[in-house]
Amino acid sequence: MTRRIPDAPAFATLLDRRLSRRDVLRAGVAVAPAAMAGSALFAPAHANASKPAQLGFKPIAGSKADAIVLPPGYTHDVLIRWGDSLSSSVPDLDTSKLEAGVLLGAKAAEYQRGQFGENCDAIHFFPLNGRSDHGVLCVNNEYTDDGTMFPGHPGFRGVGNGASRAFVKEHPQVAHVSKAAQGVSIVEIKRERGRWRFVKDSRFNRRITADTPIDIGGPARGASLMKTKDDPAGERVFGTFANCAGGETPWGTYLTAEENIQDYFANLEQLKARKDVDPFIIESHRRFRMWKAQSLYNWDIADARFNLPVAPTEPFRFGWIVEIDPLDPKSTPIKRTALGRFAHEGASPIIARDGRIAVYMGDDDKFEYVYKFISTARFDAKDRAANRNLLDRGTLHVARFDASGKGQWLPLVFDPKGPLNAAAGFRDQADVLIKARMAAYLLGATPMDRPEDVEANPTTGRIYIACTRNENRTAEPGTVTYGGREIDSAPNAANPRASNAFGHIIEITEAGDDHTSLEFSWEVFLMGGDPAGGRLITDMKQVKTDSAYYAGYGNAAELSPIGSPDNVGFDRAGNLWIVTDGAQPDGSNDGCWVTPTVGPNRGRLQQFMSGPTGCEVCGCQFSPDDETLFISIQHPGAGGSPAEPRSHWPDGGKSQPRASVIAIRKEGGGVVGS
Repeated sequence: MTRRIPDAPAFATLLDRRLSRRDVLRAGVAVAPAAMAGSALFAPAHANASKPAQLGFKPIAGSKADAIVLPPGYTHDVLIRWGDSLSSSVPDLDTSKLEAGVLLGAKAAEYQRGQFGENCDAIHFFPLNGRSDHGVLCVNNEYTDDGTMFPGHPGFRGVGNGASRAFVKEHPQVAHVSKAAQGVSIVEIKRERGRWRFVKDSRFNRRITADTPIDIGGPARGASLMKTKDDPAGERVFGTFANCAGGETPWGTYLTAEENIQDYFANLEQLKARKDVDPFIIESHRRFRMWKAQSLYNWDIADARFNLPVAPTEPFRFGWIVEIDPLDPKSTPIKRTALGRFAHEGASPIIARDGRIAVYMGDDDKFEYVYKFISTARFDAKDRAANRNLLDRGTLHVARFDASGKGQWLPLVFDPKGPLNAAAGFRDQADVLIKARMAAYLLGATPMDRPEDVEANPTTGRIYIACTRNENRTAEPGTVTYGGREIDSAPNAANPRASNAFGHIIEITEAGDDHTSLEFSWEVFLMGGDPAGGRLITDMKQVKTDSAYYAGYGNAAELSPIGSPDNVGFDRAGNLWIVTDGAQPDGSNDGCWVTPTVGPNRGRLQQFMSGPTGCEVCGCQFSPDDETLFISIQHPGAGGSPAEPRSHWPDGGKSQPRASVIAIRKEGGGVVGS
């Protein structure tokens, strides 16, 4: 049965109630800050929303250069690169030998487990001794592009014709190196004499890879779908991978998000053909678009747990939020199953007024959903250990965006009376969380245009959702099958554009500014696109496929075009910083943009940074004093090969491209963006 949200009226019916509120925000009337404590995301508001800090940099134009481009007066340090060793006991990766096959060597995987991982994504900074110039950095290493690492490997282009699989069969070492290059890198960093560096041989330095032992916590611990032949108790899993964005908790731990886990498991059709496998297991895979035969990475050639007929329940052990203590190198990471299983982009915790924790999350796929977890217990600022399992008990909710501009958080709770009961395919709460996507669908959640990062503004408490894009939105209503269920592919109120090539950002205000509320109001904050050429609108009644909307800001000459918003972050003044992954309206490289969210310049989006050729720009994390902006440069030179690299960043000359973390700072010091 097709699930649809109520038909949305024309945007004119939504606008009347929103324009007055938008004008209030533009005028800069103060709004109630959320109750927060801890780091920049949790500290009491330190900038009055009625007087937002001025952004004083000279915006840059879009660039196609194979370089980091910044405003005048700014510079950057390359903090750490893929293959840099974390300790003196491991050699650095010599990328000049990639074309000669250095990663096919006998010890390549062993070395990679002690080196900074590939394709860095989320970044979170954990101060040491309260300092802004010294801390521990947690960085996700999302995936590997094997075609840029191994000579002769056809890369992703060789998946469809079987050439990539044939290469891995000939060189199974590829799978072991790829597993070692993914996961999370944790490094100590310092700013000395104005420049940032990472500290080799620090006791904090470590790698968490696709083979690291990780505990399972929360309601799905020990569930039948979590049990495997190698782990009959369903309590411990090897590894984390596909780690995209992340978050940090008020008690100082890191949350890393497992995203596109469906790309790692092979031979679904063979699993379906087996008569000795419980049909419930096979059905439970339906809402992840598993590969029918070979997988994207072909790890099953070297590791049987990625072969579905051999290990039919292994995928259920991935797709979670993993909590890591960066200050305790001996601690075991824990998968927090109460936060649900889907293609997690990130996890943004915030302390509610009553001390409970709300965690906001997006499911990064077309027509998927936005979630919020509310803890049962309260945060204890005086006892870090008391918060250790705070994320194991609570209720996961999914968002329904109503055409009225209101919305509801719908609880994903097993109930024998329904709707989430045995008749719907759920035997208990563990099944609801493991199959959170199906539960959200049955509750009537709103399918979104790839909801990626979901973050809380530290000065206003408002929530911002980056919807990267969705070219599959159709202009007219129509039922399509996507991701294992039938949906209406037409625009809805919260996703107003057909063929949404440049994405948009939603702004949520919780009822009563209470992050445990189950009701909220919402509006479109930004619709990506080119504000030039008459395509900029200031009134959402005018929305069309090629429209661009910048929170109602009307001077196109002062705006920078943007497309494909991915991760977002905030400085201490509450300005919204956006990094991108995908097509830009002017054909330029991905980069970083910033806009005020309140006051007369609300929506005045300006480009701050441009990345090198072929890259995605990720991370977007500030040091506590706002004097450093940490950015991940992922997959520079994507689509190239060791023989024909498409980028030579960051080392220049004829070097191979290397995913790296950079630290952007103002020459001579000062707040970034001021």
